[in-house]
Amino acid sequence: MRRTLTLILAALPLVAGALVAQDTKLAVPFERFTLPNGLNVILHVDKTTPMIAVNVWYHVGSGREDAGRTGFAHLFEHIMFEGSEHVPEGKFDEWLEGVGGINNGSTTTDRTNYFELVPNNALELALFLESDRMGYLLGAMSPEKVDGQRDVVKNERRFRVDNRPYGEAFNLINENLYPPDHPYHWPVIGSMEDLSAASFDDVVNFHKTWYAPSNASLAIVGDFDPAVVKEQVMHWFSDVDAGPTVAPLDGPAAYLTEERRLVNEDRVQLPRAYMCWLTPPIFTPGDAEMDIAANVLAGGKNSRLYKRLVYDMEIAQDVSAFQRSSELSSSFCIIATARSGHDLNEIEAAIQEELDRLKEEGPTEREVQRAVNGYESRFLAGAESLIGLSGQLNNYYLRTGNPDYFNQDLARYKALAPSDIQASIVTFLRNDARLILSIVPEGKPELAATKKITSEDR
Repeated sequence: MRRTLTLILAALPLVAGALVAQDTKLAVPFERFTLPNGLNVILHVDKTTPMIAVNVWYHVGSGREDAGRTGFAHLFEHIMFEGSEHVPEGKFDEWLEGVGGINNGSTTTDRTNYFELVPNNALELALFLESDRMGYLLGAMSPEKVDGQRDVVKNERRFRVDNRPYGEAFNLINENLYPPDHPYHWPVIGSMEDLSAASFDDVVNFHKTWYAPSNASLAIVGDFDPAVVKEQVMHWFSDVDAGPTVAPLDGPAAYLTEERRLVNEDRVQLPRAYMCWLTPPIFTPGDAEMDIAANVLAGGKNSRLYKRLVYDMEIAQDVSAFQRSSELSSSFCIIATARSGHDLNEIEAAIQEELDRLKEEGPTEREVQRAVNGYESRFLAGAESLIGLSGQLNNYYLRTGNPDYFNQDLARYKALAPSDIQASIVTFLRNDARLILSIVPEGKPELAATKKITSEDR
């Protein structure tokens, strides 16, 4: 099969901008088929605007890496934009921008995704580009190109982690929540040492192992004719080799049997406390409950911790809480930055009082309903964009096998009662199974949270 874009590019007029479609239906009709090489394809037609989102998910993130060889998944997020056998370097973005399209990618512990949003007459361009870097990247890869992107990633790490106030926080948190051989122990961006040590052959083998149709799903959402799109997908992706069979992501059990305290001195002005626990994986019992618990604690200015720490006591600059949901394990964190003149022992004591109150009394019906309503609003807003909807179809397929898991997902939250939230807080936010990290200004370790739990604490 000839892989050429001459006719495609010649037929595409120049257009500007990208429109966003609206689709707030909870049940999203879709058609799914699988190519002989194993590529799973999910189609959802939305005629609201003449735009189409193309979204490819590879079931490979930093969790697929090995200790001592970290950062490969994120490195590939950069390399995949540097050209392939039939796409000269620099042309990926140029061709898409020429037709009014946009594109990007992201990496997590569990997956890497790439997406384009294009006018409906430019769909075949997006399909060609994605298929070529899926099947023909290695022919255009060179040690020099890998070294160039390695330097880009190192600079990104310096900017996002090494030279940013509080930038090391979540690296320290993950290292101490998860054992060294757990896939979530190391940071997604990798370490400087591992990035430097990665050889060209290491990078090539990583692509051969994980970037294959059998380990990917392609979601296409927007204004198109399904029959035509099926033919286009077959044309551009069917010649890509299936790749090796990939085992499910796995790792050792992660659990804490004690309270751990860390103090890190940093170039910061104000001390900040991080209280973190291990919680249930995404879409398992307890995951939705902890999402709502985070909202009750710190979801907005009317939440318990914000009112207590920021408004009433005036000891904190800010406070937040969230559930970081992932495939093998999740984590729940409360973060608070102290105001000038206050230390983290004050912050911890106030947070502990609110946690104890929730464990004893539970949240109110009004608090839970407000949190659920807020989640539903964000849920629907996320499904209104073509890119967001295509990503969610891939997410549901990866996690559950069912791209249309919208109703079931939302039902997890709408079924919750205050007693459910209370029970999960008691079960998962134990005082003797958590990590407390204090980041304090250099030379001021006395500002750290140092209170130790007693044998009576749970």
